[in-house]
Amino acid sequence: MTDSTGKNSDISMMRDVIILGGGLIGMTMALSLAEHGISSHLVEKHDPAAMLDSGFDGRTSAIISSSWNMFKALGLETVLEGKGCPIRRIEVREGTGGKPLDFTPDDNALGMIFENTALRRALWGKVSVHDMIAVHAGSGVALRDYGAHGASVTLDNGVQLNGALVIAADGRNSPTRRDAGINMATWKYEHRAIVTAITHDLPHDNIAHEMFFASGPFALLPMHDTEDGQNRSSLIWTVPEKDGDAMLKLSERGFLTEMQKYMQNMLGGISLAAPRSSYPLGLHHTAQITSNRLALVGDSAHGIHPIAGQGLNLGLRDVAALTEVLVSGARIGLDYGDTQLLDRYANWRSLDTLMVAAASDNLTRLFGMPGRAPSLMRKAGLAAVQNIPMLKSIFMDEARGRSGELPKLLQGAKV
Repeated sequence: MTDSTGKNSDISMMRDVIILGGGLIGMTMALSLAEHGISSHLVEKHDPAAMLDSGFDGRTSAIISSSWNMFKALGLETVLEGKGCPIRRIEVREGTGGKPLDFTPDDNALGMIFENTALRRALWGKVSVHDMIAVHAGSGVALRDYGAHGASVTLDNGVQLNGALVIAADGRNSPTRRDAGINMATWKYEHRAIVTAITHDLPHDNIAHEMFFASGPFALLPMHDTEDGQNRSSLIWTVPEKDGDAMLKLSERGFLTEMQKYMQNMLGGISLAAPRSSYPLGLHHTAQITSNRLALVGDSAHGIHPIAGQGLNLGLRDVAALTEVLVSGARIGLDYGDTQLLDRYANWRSLDTLMVAAASDNLTRLFGMPGRAPSLMRKAGLAAVQNIPMLKSIFMDEARGRSGELPKLLQGAKV
C-alpha cells in the first residue's frame, strides 16, 4: 500500500514479484496478480499527482471487448461504467469516397473508447489501496539483480526490494530490457501521429472511421459528449515526419481547415476539444520476452503502429497470459521465477505478438503505397472483404480479440 504522499509505507516486506513501470499496463499487471493472491512491489518513477492530472490531454485508448471482459473480472467495471463510448460500427475507406468496408456486430459493441486519464484514475484507485500491492512512486531504479533464488531491485533512494520475479512494464525504451541485454528489432515509418479531440456539429452515431490516404491513416473515434452536450470524437492523424512540427504550429483555424480537407464535412463543423500532441511512429519487437527471473509485458516487449488500435490491448493480453501462467504455477508449488513458467509465457505470447506486429506493419505499408493502381487494388480488397461473410467474420473476431487461445481473464473469468 501507499501512504498519503504516494510513497510506500511498507518497504521492508518481501513480495512475490517486482513490477517496474506504473503506467496502464504496469498497474493492470499489479491489480491482476493481486486479485489472484500474488503480492507485488510496483515501482513508478513519476509522481502520481502528475500522472492523475484531471485535464484531458487528447489521448484515448480503444478497449476491445475481450479486454473489457478482463477489466470486469478485475472489478474495474463499476469505476469505469459510463466513462467509455461504445463503438457500434467501424467503417474503413480508401480516402473519403466510395462504399466503406464496415464491421457491425449483431450483439455487443466492438469495443469502447476511453480517455487515458479515466483509465489511469480507475486503476490507481484500485492499486493504491490494495493490501497485496506496495507502491513505490517518485523513485527510479538504480540497480537490478537476478539470482538463483530470487531477484532484487535497488531504488535510487537506497530502498531495496525483493521478489521471485521482475516484470518489466517500463515502456518501449525499457531500461530493464536493455539492462538484461535483450535485443530489440526496430524500424521507423518516418511518420508522426498527431493526437487530439474535436467537437462537431453532427452526431458520430458510435461509428469509428478509418480512412487511408497516401500520406497516412486518418482515424476518428467516437467519444462521449462533453458535459455541455457537444458531440465529440478523438483524432489520430498520421502525417509524414517532415510535416509533423508544421502541423502542430498551425493556428487552430488552420489546423481545422486542414482536417476538413480529409473529413469532407462528414461530421459538420468542427472545433478543437483538447491540446494537440504528436509522437513518432515505428515498430519494435523482440523475440525474447523472458530472461532469468525476468518477464517483459506491453511496450517493453513490443510496439506497433496505431493503425488498428491494438497497442494497449496487445499489452493487456500479455498481462492476462502472464497472470494465468503464474497462478497456475503457484498452485503446483512452482517458484514464480521458474524457467518452466517463463517458457510457457514466452511460447504463449510469441506467435500472437508477431502476427499482430506483422499485420499492422503490412497494413501500414499496403495503404501507404502511392499511385492509382495501388489505390484501385485497395478498394477491390476492401470490397472483397465486405462481400465475403466468412472473411469479414474473421476480421471482426480479430478486432474484438476473440481469436486464438484466450487466457481466462479475457473470457471474463478469474484463473
